[in-house]
Amino acid sequence: MADEQALDEVVRFTSELIRIDTSNFGDGACRERPAAEYAAEQLAGAGLEPILLERTEGRTNVVARIEGTDAAADALLVHGHLDVVPAQAADWRVDPFSGEVRDGVVWGRGAVDMKNMDAMILAVVRAWAREGVRPRRDIVVAFTADEEASARDGSGFLADHHPELFEGCTEGVSESGAFTFHDGLGRELYPIAAGERGTGWLKLTAHGRAGHGSKVNKENAVTRLAAAVTRIGEHSWPLRLTPTVTAALTELAALYGVEPDLTQVDLLLAKLGPAAKLVEATVRNSANPTMLTAGYKVNVIPGEAVAYVDGRHLHGTEEEFRDTLDRLTGPDVDWEFHHREVALQAPLDSPTYARMRAAVEKFAPEGHVVPYCMSGGTDAKQFSRLGITGYGFTPLRLPEGYDYQAMFHGVDERVPVEALHFGVRVLDRFLRTA
Repeated sequence: MADEQALDEVVRFTSELIRIDTSNFGDGACRERPAAEYAAEQLAGAGLEPILLERTEGRTNVVARIEGTDAAADALLVHGHLDVVPAQAADWRVDPFSGEVRDGVVWGRGAVDMKNMDAMILAVVRAWAREGVRPRRDIVVAFTADEEASARDGSGFLADHHPELFEGCTEGVSESGAFTFHDGLGRELYPIAAGERGTGWLKLTAHGRAGHGSKVNKENAVTRLAAAVTRIGEHSWPLRLTPTVTAALTELAALYGVEPDLTQVDLLLAKLGPAAKLVEATVRNSANPTMLTAGYKVNVIPGEAVAYVDGRHLHGTEEEFRDTLDRLTGPDVDWEFHHREVALQAPLDSPTYARMRAAVEKFAPEGHVVPYCMSGGTDAKQFSRLGITGYGFTPLRLPEGYDYQAMFHGVDERVPVEALHFGVRVLDRFLRTA
Protein backbone atom coordinates (compact mmCIF):
# COMPACT_ATOMS: atom_id res chain seq x y z
CA MET A 1 0.00 0.00 0.00
CA ALA A 2 1.20 3.53 -0.79
CA ASP A 3 3.18 5.00 2.11
CA GLU A 4 2.79 8.37 3.83
CA GLN A 5 5.52 9.89 1.70
CA ALA A 6 3.55 8.99 -1.42
CA LEU A 7 0.50 10.78 0.00
CA ASP A 8 2.59 13.89 0.64
CA GLU A 9 4.30 13.70 -2.74
CA VAL A 10 1.12 13.41 -4.79
CA VAL A 11 -0.06 16.74 -3.38
CA ARG A 12 3.31 18.40 -3.87
CA PHE A 13 3.74 17.05 -7.39
CA THR A 14 0.25 18.20 -8.38
CA SER A 15 0.92 21.68 -7.04
CA GLU A 16 4.36 21.99 -8.60
CA LEU A 17 3.21 20.73 -12.00
CA ILE A 18 0.37 23.27 -11.98
CA ARG A 19 2.94 26.03 -11.42
CA ILE A 20 4.61 25.07 -14.70
CA ASP A 21 2.42 26.86 -17.23
CA THR A 22 1.86 24.47 -20.14
CA SER A 23 -1.12 26.26 -21.69
CA ASN A 24 -1.96 24.87 -25.12
CA PHE A 25 -3.73 27.44 -27.30
CA GLY A 26 -3.63 25.09 -30.28
CA ASP A 27 -1.26 27.35 -32.22
CA GLY A 28 1.87 25.29 -31.60
CA ALA A 29 3.33 27.78 -29.13
CA CYS A 30 2.92 25.54 -26.07
CA ARG A 31 6.12 24.36 -24.38
CA GLU A 32 5.73 21.24 -22.28
CA ARG A 33 9.49 20.73 -21.85
CA PRO A 34 9.82 22.18 -18.31
CA ALA A 35 7.02 19.88 -17.10
CA ALA A 36 8.55 16.95 -18.99
CA GLU A 37 11.92 17.58 -17.38
CA TYR A 38 10.22 17.76 -13.98
CA ALA A 39 8.50 14.39 -14.55
CA ALA A 40 11.72 12.84 -15.87
CA GLU A 41 13.60 14.01 -12.77
CA GLN A 42 11.07 12.30 -10.49
CA LEU A 43 11.24 9.09 -12.55
CA ALA A 44 15.02 9.10 -12.49
CA GLY A 45 14.82 9.52 -8.72
CA ALA A 46 12.92 6.23 -8.68
CA GLY A 47 15.75 4.47 -10.50
CA LEU A 48 14.14 4.53 -13.94
CA GLU A 49 15.72 5.70 -17.19
CA PRO A 50 13.23 8.13 -18.76
CA ILE A 51 13.57 9.09 -22.41
CA LEU A 52 12.64 12.61 -23.58
CA LEU A 53 11.38 12.88 -27.16
CA GLU A 54 10.25 15.78 -29.33
CA ARG A 55 8.72 16.18 -32.75
CA THR A 56 8.85 19.96 -32.35
CA GLU A 57 11.33 21.81 -30.18
CA GLY A 58 9.92 22.31 -26.70
CA ARG A 59 6.97 19.96 -27.23
CA THR A 60 8.45 17.23 -25.07
CA ASN A 61 7.22 13.73 -24.20
CA VAL A 62 8.60 11.40 -21.52
CA VAL A 63 8.59 7.59 -21.66
CA ALA A 64 9.97 5.09 -19.15
CA ARG A 65 9.54 1.35 -18.61
CA ILE A 66 9.23 -0.55 -15.33
CA GLU A 67 10.21 -4.18 -15.79
CA GLY A 68 7.77 -6.74 -14.43
CA THR A 69 8.44 -10.12 -12.90
CA ASP A 70 6.66 -12.09 -15.65
CA ALA A 71 8.53 -11.62 -18.92
CA ALA A 72 5.79 -13.49 -20.81
CA ALA A 73 3.01 -11.15 -19.67
CA ASP A 74 1.66 -8.37 -21.86
CA ALA A 75 2.76 -4.88 -20.88
CA LEU A 76 0.47 -2.11 -19.59
CA LEU A 77 0.67 1.54 -20.65
CA VAL A 78 -0.08 4.17 -18.00
CA HIS A 79 -0.18 7.65 -19.50
CA GLY A 80 -1.09 11.26 -18.81
CA HIS A 81 -0.73 14.52 -20.72
CA LEU A 82 1.32 17.49 -19.55
CA ASP A 83 -0.43 20.30 -21.43
CA VAL A 84 -3.50 22.16 -20.21
CA VAL A 85 -6.10 24.41 -21.77
CA PRO A 86 -5.57 28.16 -21.23
CA ALA A 87 -7.01 30.02 -18.24
CA GLN A 88 -7.88 33.70 -17.83
CA ALA A 89 -6.69 34.76 -14.38
CA ALA A 90 -9.29 37.54 -14.08
CA ASP A 91 -12.05 34.91 -13.99
CA TRP A 92 -10.50 32.88 -11.17
CA ARG A 93 -10.57 33.22 -7.39
CA VAL A 94 -6.86 32.25 -7.30
CA ASP A 95 -3.99 32.53 -9.75
CA PRO A 96 -4.68 29.55 -12.06
CA PHE A 97 -0.97 28.70 -12.15
CA SER A 98 -0.25 29.11 -8.47
CA GLY A 99 -0.87 25.50 -7.45
CA GLU A 100 -2.15 26.92 -4.19
CA VAL A 101 -3.14 24.43 -1.48
CA ARG A 102 -5.92 25.99 0.57
CA ASP A 103 -8.29 24.35 3.06
CA GLY A 104 -7.40 20.87 1.89
CA VAL A 105 -7.81 21.64 -1.82
CA VAL A 106 -5.23 22.05 -4.60
CA TRP A 107 -6.18 24.88 -6.97
CA GLY A 108 -5.10 25.58 -10.51
CA ARG A 109 -5.30 24.72 -14.19
CA GLY A 110 -4.60 21.03 -14.56
CA ALA A 111 -5.72 20.04 -11.06
CA VAL A 112 -8.21 17.66 -12.71
CA ASP A 113 -7.18 17.70 -16.38
CA MET A 114 -4.78 16.09 -15.78
CA LYS A 115 -1.75 16.95 -13.71
CA ASN A 116 -3.41 15.18 -10.80
CA MET A 117 -3.01 11.83 -12.58
CA ASP A 118 0.52 12.72 -13.65
CA ALA A 119 1.31 13.31 -9.97
CA MET A 120 -0.36 10.05 -8.92
CA ILE A 121 1.76 8.08 -11.39
CA LEU A 122 4.96 9.71 -10.17
CA ALA A 123 4.04 9.20 -6.49
CA VAL A 124 3.27 5.49 -7.00
CA VAL A 125 6.41 4.81 -9.01
CA ARG A 126 8.60 6.48 -6.38
CA ALA A 127 6.84 4.60 -3.56
CA TRP A 128 7.57 1.33 -5.35
CA ALA A 129 11.25 2.26 -5.60
CA ARG A 130 11.41 2.84 -1.84
CA GLU A 131 9.67 -0.46 -1.15
CA GLY A 132 11.43 -2.49 -3.83
CA VAL A 133 8.15 -3.38 -5.58
CA ARG A 134 8.11 -4.88 -9.06
CA PRO A 135 4.80 -5.32 -10.88
CA ARG A 136 3.78 -8.59 -12.49
CA ARG A 137 3.80 -7.16 -16.00
CA ASP A 138 5.97 -4.49 -17.58
CA ILE A 139 4.49 -1.03 -17.09
CA VAL A 140 5.30 1.69 -19.59
CA VAL A 141 4.82 5.20 -18.19
CA ALA A 142 4.27 8.02 -20.69
CA PHE A 143 3.75 11.73 -20.19
CA THR A 144 2.65 13.39 -23.41
CA ALA A 145 2.49 16.79 -25.06
CA ASP A 146 -0.29 18.32 -27.15
CA GLU A 147 -3.29 16.28 -25.97
CA GLU A 148 -5.40 19.43 -25.71
CA ALA A 149 -4.98 20.08 -29.44
CA SER A 150 -4.24 17.56 -32.20
CA ALA A 151 -1.77 15.31 -30.29
CA ARG A 152 0.52 15.55 -33.34
CA ASP A 153 3.42 16.50 -31.09
CA GLY A 154 2.42 14.06 -28.39
CA SER A 155 0.84 10.62 -28.47
CA GLY A 156 0.46 10.75 -32.26
CA PHE A 157 4.18 11.38 -32.67
CA LEU A 158 5.05 8.61 -30.19
CA ALA A 159 2.73 6.07 -31.78
CA ASP A 160 3.86 6.83 -35.33
CA HIS A 161 7.59 7.28 -34.81
CA HIS A 162 8.53 5.45 -31.61
CA PRO A 163 6.35 2.32 -31.43
CA GLU A 164 9.31 0.32 -30.12
CA LEU A 165 8.96 2.07 -26.76
CA PHE A 166 5.54 0.46 -26.33
CA GLU A 167 6.52 -3.04 -27.36
CA GLY A 168 4.31 -5.62 -25.69
CA CYS A 169 1.68 -3.10 -24.54
CA THR A 170 -1.81 -4.41 -25.16
CA GLU A 171 -3.79 -2.20 -22.76
CA GLY A 172 -3.54 1.31 -21.37
CA VAL A 173 -5.11 3.42 -18.64
CA SER A 174 -5.40 7.19 -18.45
CA GLU A 175 -7.83 9.99 -17.66
CA SER A 176 -11.51 10.32 -16.81
CA GLY A 177 -12.61 7.27 -14.89
CA ALA A 178 -13.11 5.89 -11.36
CA PHE A 179 -14.18 9.26 -9.93
CA THR A 180 -17.03 9.65 -7.44
CA PHE A 181 -20.38 10.54 -8.97
CA HIS A 182 -22.96 11.42 -6.31
CA ASP A 183 -26.49 10.65 -7.53
CA GLY A 184 -28.27 12.92 -5.04
CA LEU A 185 -29.92 9.92 -3.41
CA GLY A 186 -27.04 8.92 -1.16
CA ARG A 187 -25.33 6.60 -3.63
CA GLU A 188 -21.74 6.93 -4.81
CA LEU A 189 -21.08 5.74 -8.37
CA TYR A 190 -17.60 5.14 -9.76
CA PRO A 191 -17.74 5.06 -13.58
CA ILE A 192 -14.78 3.41 -15.32
CA ALA A 193 -14.43 4.33 -18.98
CA ALA A 194 -14.39 1.52 -21.52
CA GLY A 195 -14.94 3.50 -24.68
CA GLU A 196 -14.72 6.92 -26.31
CA ARG A 197 -16.69 8.63 -29.02
CA GLY A 198 -14.70 9.41 -32.13
CA THR A 199 -13.58 12.95 -32.90
CA GLY A 200 -14.85 14.63 -36.06
CA TRP A 201 -14.00 18.33 -35.94
CA LEU A 202 -15.33 19.77 -39.18
CA LYS A 203 -14.55 22.74 -41.38
CA LEU A 204 -17.50 23.95 -43.46
CA THR A 205 -16.91 26.24 -46.44
CA ALA A 206 -19.67 27.99 -48.36
CA HIS A 207 -18.89 29.67 -51.69
CA GLY A 208 -21.03 32.30 -53.32
CA ARG A 209 -20.98 35.39 -55.48
CA ALA A 210 -19.23 38.39 -53.95
CA GLY A 211 -20.91 41.74 -54.41
CA HIS A 212 -22.30 44.97 -53.03
CA GLY A 213 -24.26 44.63 -49.81
CA SER A 214 -27.12 46.72 -51.20
CA LYS A 215 -27.83 44.43 -54.16
CA VAL A 216 -30.02 41.33 -54.44
CA ASN A 217 -27.82 38.26 -54.17
CA LYS A 218 -29.27 34.75 -54.32
CA GLU A 219 -25.78 33.25 -54.04
CA ASN A 220 -24.81 34.75 -50.68
CA ALA A 221 -22.13 32.56 -49.05
CA VAL A 222 -23.08 33.74 -45.56
CA THR A 223 -26.72 32.80 -46.07
CA ARG A 224 -25.76 29.39 -47.43
CA LEU A 225 -23.43 28.75 -44.53
CA ALA A 226 -25.95 29.94 -41.95
CA ALA A 227 -28.58 27.62 -43.34
CA ALA A 228 -26.24 24.63 -43.19
CA VAL A 229 -25.10 25.48 -39.66
CA THR A 230 -28.71 25.79 -38.55
CA ARG A 231 -29.60 22.40 -40.04
CA ILE A 232 -26.65 20.79 -38.26
CA GLY A 233 -27.37 22.49 -34.94
CA GLU A 234 -31.04 21.52 -34.99
CA HIS A 235 -30.58 17.95 -36.23
CA SER A 236 -31.92 15.17 -33.98
CA TRP A 237 -29.46 12.30 -34.13
CA PRO A 238 -30.90 8.78 -33.79
CA LEU A 239 -30.10 6.45 -30.92
CA ARG A 240 -27.05 4.26 -31.43
CA LEU A 241 -26.06 2.01 -28.52
CA THR A 242 -22.55 0.60 -28.25
CA PRO A 243 -21.75 -2.41 -26.02
CA THR A 244 -20.27 -0.13 -23.32
CA VAL A 245 -23.29 2.19 -23.28
CA THR A 246 -25.66 -0.78 -23.30
CA ALA A 247 -23.83 -2.24 -20.30
CA ALA A 248 -23.94 1.11 -18.52
CA LEU A 249 -27.68 1.45 -19.04
CA THR A 250 -28.29 -2.14 -17.95
CA GLU A 251 -26.21 -1.85 -14.76
CA LEU A 252 -27.69 1.52 -13.82
CA ALA A 253 -31.22 0.24 -14.42
CA ALA A 254 -30.53 -2.71 -12.10
CA LEU A 255 -29.07 -0.38 -9.47
CA TYR A 256 -32.17 1.86 -9.52
CA GLY A 257 -34.66 -0.99 -9.84
CA VAL A 258 -36.13 0.04 -13.18
CA GLU A 259 -36.86 -1.99 -16.29
CA PRO A 260 -33.84 -1.86 -18.66
CA ASP A 261 -35.95 -1.21 -21.77
CA LEU A 262 -33.38 -0.39 -24.43
CA THR A 263 -36.10 0.25 -26.99
CA GLN A 264 -37.16 3.33 -25.01
CA VAL A 265 -33.81 4.78 -24.01
CA ASP A 266 -34.98 8.35 -23.47
CA LEU A 267 -37.66 7.12 -21.06
CA LEU A 268 -35.11 4.93 -19.32
CA LEU A 269 -32.74 7.87 -18.90
CA ALA A 270 -35.53 9.90 -17.32
CA LYS A 271 -35.95 7.18 -14.69
CA LEU A 272 -32.26 7.20 -13.77
CA GLY A 273 -32.33 10.73 -12.37
CA PRO A 274 -28.97 12.50 -12.07
CA ALA A 275 -27.13 9.29 -12.98
CA ALA A 276 -28.39 9.75 -16.55
CA LYS A 277 -25.63 12.36 -16.97
CA LEU A 278 -23.12 9.52 -17.15
CA VAL A 279 -24.79 8.14 -20.27
CA GLU A 280 -26.97 10.69 -22.05
CA ALA A 281 -24.20 12.27 -24.15
CA THR A 282 -23.14 8.89 -25.54
CA VAL A 283 -26.38 7.34 -26.78
CA ARG A 284 -26.14 9.37 -30.01
CA ASN A 285 -23.68 11.03 -32.33
CA SER A 286 -23.51 14.80 -32.08
CA ALA A 287 -22.41 17.87 -34.05
CA ASN A 288 -22.28 21.30 -32.42
CA PRO A 289 -21.40 24.44 -34.41
CA THR A 290 -18.72 26.36 -32.54
CA MET A 291 -17.03 28.94 -34.82
CA LEU A 292 -18.07 31.26 -37.69
CA THR A 293 -15.91 33.40 -39.98
CA ALA A 294 -17.07 35.52 -42.92
CA GLY A 295 -16.64 38.91 -44.56
CA TYR A 296 -14.43 41.91 -44.08
CA LYS A 297 -16.79 44.89 -44.41
CA VAL A 298 -20.47 45.41 -43.62
CA ASN A 299 -21.44 46.55 -47.12
CA VAL A 300 -19.56 43.81 -48.97
CA ILE A 301 -21.08 40.37 -49.54
CA PRO A 302 -18.12 37.95 -49.26
CA GLY A 303 -17.52 35.18 -51.73
CA GLU A 304 -16.71 32.68 -48.98
CA ALA A 305 -17.87 31.90 -45.45
CA VAL A 306 -16.40 29.34 -43.04
CA ALA A 307 -17.70 27.54 -39.95
CA TYR A 308 -16.31 24.93 -37.60
CA VAL A 309 -18.31 22.15 -35.97
CA ASP A 310 -17.39 19.87 -33.08
CA GLY A 311 -18.60 16.47 -34.22
CA ARG A 312 -18.47 13.24 -32.23
CA HIS A 313 -19.45 9.78 -33.38
CA LEU A 314 -19.89 6.48 -31.61
CA HIS A 315 -17.96 3.33 -32.37
CA GLY A 316 -19.14 1.80 -35.64
CA THR A 317 -21.10 4.86 -36.83
CA GLU A 318 -18.56 6.99 -38.71
CA GLU A 319 -20.00 6.16 -42.14
CA GLU A 320 -23.46 7.17 -40.97
CA PHE A 321 -21.96 10.34 -39.48
CA ARG A 322 -20.36 11.26 -42.81
CA ASP A 323 -23.53 10.57 -44.79
CA THR A 324 -25.58 12.71 -42.40
CA LEU A 325 -23.18 15.64 -42.76
CA ASP A 326 -23.32 15.34 -46.55
CA ARG A 327 -27.09 15.67 -46.36
CA LEU A 328 -27.18 18.46 -43.77
CA THR A 329 -24.58 20.66 -45.45
CA GLY A 330 -26.35 20.45 -48.79
CA PRO A 331 -25.06 21.20 -52.31
CA ASP A 332 -23.78 24.72 -51.62
CA VAL A 333 -21.50 23.97 -48.65
CA ASP A 334 -18.40 21.78 -48.68
CA TRP A 335 -17.10 20.10 -45.56
CA GLU A 336 -13.92 18.34 -44.52
CA PHE A 337 -12.40 16.94 -41.36
CA HIS A 338 -10.41 19.63 -39.57
CA HIS A 339 -9.31 16.93 -37.10
CA ARG A 340 -10.38 13.31 -37.03
CA GLU A 341 -9.76 10.44 -34.64
CA VAL A 342 -11.33 7.03 -34.20
CA ALA A 343 -13.95 5.95 -31.70
CA LEU A 344 -12.85 3.36 -29.16
CA GLN A 345 -14.46 0.34 -27.58
CA ALA A 346 -12.85 -1.69 -24.76
CA PRO A 347 -14.01 -5.06 -23.37
CA LEU A 348 -15.74 -5.13 -19.99
CA ASP A 349 -14.99 -8.80 -19.37
CA SER A 350 -11.20 -8.36 -19.33
CA PRO A 351 -9.06 -9.18 -16.27
CA THR A 352 -7.81 -5.58 -16.36
CA TYR A 353 -11.30 -4.12 -16.03
CA ALA A 354 -12.03 -6.56 -13.18
CA ARG A 355 -8.85 -5.46 -11.37
CA MET A 356 -9.72 -1.78 -11.77
CA ARG A 357 -13.15 -2.48 -10.32
CA ALA A 358 -11.66 -4.45 -7.43
CA ALA A 359 -9.15 -1.70 -6.62
CA VAL A 360 -11.90 0.92 -6.38
CA GLU A 361 -14.13 -1.37 -4.29
CA LYS A 362 -11.22 -2.04 -1.91
CA PHE A 363 -11.09 1.64 -0.88
CA ALA A 364 -14.72 2.59 -1.54
CA PRO A 365 -16.66 -0.54 -0.55
CA GLU A 366 -19.93 1.40 -0.34
CA GLY A 367 -19.51 2.65 -3.93
CA HIS A 368 -20.99 1.18 -7.09
CA VAL A 369 -18.60 0.72 -10.02
CA VAL A 370 -20.29 1.07 -13.41
CA PRO A 371 -18.94 1.18 -16.98
CA TYR A 372 -19.33 4.24 -19.15
CA CYS A 373 -18.25 5.70 -22.47
CA MET A 374 -16.49 9.08 -22.67
CA SER A 375 -18.29 11.69 -24.73
CA GLY A 376 -14.95 13.19 -25.74
CA GLY A 377 -11.53 11.72 -26.39
CA THR A 378 -8.06 11.14 -24.95
CA ASP A 379 -4.59 10.07 -26.05
CA ALA A 380 -5.91 6.51 -26.02
CA LYS A 381 -7.06 7.18 -29.59
CA GLN A 382 -3.53 7.63 -30.87
CA PHE A 383 -2.14 4.76 -28.84
CA SER A 384 -4.85 2.51 -30.29
CA ARG A 385 -2.83 2.61 -33.55
CA LEU A 386 -0.39 0.31 -31.75
CA GLY A 387 -3.14 -2.15 -30.83
CA ILE A 388 -3.42 -0.79 -27.30
CA THR A 389 -6.91 -1.01 -25.77
CA GLY A 390 -7.65 2.06 -23.67
CA TYR A 391 -9.53 2.51 -20.40
CA GLY A 392 -10.29 5.68 -18.45
CA PHE A 393 -9.02 5.27 -14.89
CA THR A 394 -7.98 8.28 -12.81
CA PRO A 395 -9.37 7.38 -9.38
CA LEU A 396 -10.64 10.23 -7.19
CA ARG A 397 -12.91 10.11 -4.17
CA LEU A 398 -14.85 13.35 -4.27
CA PRO A 399 -17.17 15.00 -1.76
CA GLU A 400 -20.84 15.58 -2.48
CA GLY A 401 -21.41 18.88 -4.23
CA TYR A 402 -18.11 18.78 -6.09
CA ASP A 403 -18.90 19.03 -9.81
CA TYR A 404 -16.14 16.94 -11.35
CA GLN A 405 -17.20 17.42 -14.97
CA ALA A 406 -17.36 21.20 -14.54
CA MET A 407 -13.70 21.22 -13.54
CA PHE A 408 -12.58 20.11 -17.00
CA HIS A 409 -11.57 23.31 -18.82
CA GLY A 410 -13.59 25.26 -16.22
CA VAL A 411 -12.94 28.26 -14.00
CA ASP A 412 -11.53 27.60 -10.50
CA GLU A 413 -10.38 24.08 -11.38
CA ARG A 414 -9.34 22.30 -8.19
CA VAL A 415 -9.03 18.90 -6.55
CA PRO A 416 -9.32 17.90 -2.86
CA VAL A 417 -6.18 16.61 -1.17
CA GLU A 418 -8.15 13.60 0.11
CA ALA A 419 -9.17 12.79 -3.47
CA LEU A 420 -5.50 12.66 -4.45
CA HIS A 421 -4.72 10.39 -1.49
CA PHE A 422 -7.53 8.04 -2.52
CA GLY A 423 -6.26 8.10 -6.09
CA VAL A 424 -2.74 7.09 -5.11
CA ARG A 425 -4.00 4.23 -2.97
CA VAL A 426 -6.31 2.89 -5.68
CA LEU A 427 -3.80 3.31 -8.51
CA ASP A 428 -1.12 1.61 -6.42
CA ARG A 429 -3.46 -1.30 -5.65
CA PHE A 430 -4.51 -1.70 -9.27
CA LEU A 431 -1.01 -1.55 -10.73
CA ARG A 432 0.35 -4.04 -8.19
CA THR A 433 -2.30 -6.55 -9.28
CA ALA A 434 -2.51 -5.65 -12.97
